[in-house]
Amino acid sequence: MAEEEWAFFERFILAVRAPNGRNRTNHRVVLDGIFWIARTGAPWRDLPGAFGKWSSVYRQFRRRTLAGLWEDIMGMP
Repeated sequence: MAEEEWAFFERFILAVRAPNGRNRTNHRVVLDGIFWIARTGAPWRDLPGAFGKWSSVYRQFRRRTLAGLWEDIMGMP
């Protein structure tokens, strides 16, 4: 993901972030993993390790979906 792309998405991602006392997640890598799944149509379990554990990336995707992140990004009411 290019710097300009990340600059756009970062404000949305950080707004949904839940403080939980865990180590910080590299949100940019997780978002790249989510986009990889969307682009390829592959099952979550086939996510390459470079994006982190598939279950962690899926959990972040699910959390952001429930929080309405994708609608916010697309500018939908």
